[in-house]
Amino acid sequence: MTDPRAFGDHQHSLGTQLVHTDAEVIVVGHAAAREIALDPASYSSGVSAHLQLPNGLDGEEHARFRTLLDIYLNAEVVAEMDFRSVARDVLDRAADSLDADRLAALFSVRAMRHWLSWPESLEDRLLDWVAENARAARSGDRAWTARVAAEYDEIITAALEATPEGSVTWHLAHDHGLEHAEIVSILRNWTAGDLGSMAKCIGVIVRALADNVPLQERLRGGVSHMEFVAIADELLRLDDPFVSNRRVTTCPAHVAGEELDAGTRVRLHWTAANRDPHTFRGFDPEGHAADNLVWGVGAHYCPGKPLSMYELHAFFAELLPRFDLVPSGDGERDLAGGWARTPVVLRAR
Repeated sequence: MTDPRAFGDHQHSLGTQLVHTDAEVIVVGHAAAREIALDPASYSSGVSAHLQLPNGLDGEEHARFRTLLDIYLNAEVVAEMDFRSVARDVLDRAADSLDADRLAALFSVRAMRHWLSWPESLEDRLLDWVAENARAARSGDRAWTARVAAEYDEIITAALEATPEGSVTWHLAHDHGLEHAEIVSILRNWTAGDLGSMAKCIGVIVRALADNVPLQERLRGGVSHMEFVAIADELLRLDDPFVSNRRVTTCPAHVAGEELDAGTRVRLHWTAANRDPHTFRGFDPEGHAADNLVWGVGAHYCPGKPLSMYELHAFFAELLPRFDLVPSGDGERDLAGGWARTPVVLRAR
């Protein structure tokens, strides 16, 4: 495995748009990735043997589940969640442990628990799971990743049994006539990937701000949520931790000057596409906004973006007044995207 950012940059240096492997075609060009994502009829998301709601669905079935889930992920709904208090509590207790990655993981778990009303008794188990899931993903060992996935389904079942009436989790489980497997799949999609991804987003932004003191000071002075979102989107575009999604062609397709047979496995490499030099130049939050693919594009655009951005804004609004972010060595890149160890020191102000 190769660091996704380095892989994409190398392919761009060669002028590559599509990378052919024995198993799939990897799409690294921005224009090609966007074209495919906007054509769900020709490029199906039904690529997994496992139930994946709503990501693994197409057409009307996908739209039905997205309409249901938007009830809980609507920007106006998640804006009412007090993630600042969650971030404040995490940082208040961090005096003896100023490891940026540990703080990111802890905040990610607690913010999720706060949103879904999962019990505190699951916190250590969730933190252990985040760490093991990252190790399993880096290993490439499918048996290990399968065991980790099964463990997470057990955590979800425990949360369903303990969640209070009236919570988001309770309403999801009781209001829509969903089967248990469907509820577990939705909660896995909402949380399992997002726990690690939220922590990685924090790591990416922390490192970027450590390298850009004027931008760090700009955010420290306080910005609107809209401005924060624009800046965070651009920082994540430059080092996208949501590395890829899979598709399969439903018919013969033409993309980037090549013909793909029906049944071809396709991987949209968002990290690479978001660094395509034909589309992007430098750091430009406003100028790059329309082409930014961090959250996908089209029918499968990530509905969790508003939630993630409110969480991220809350964390940095509490972090930056307390600490200067200072670069520290080269760190360790994660072969599954982002940083495995973020090279930043938190220096108390």
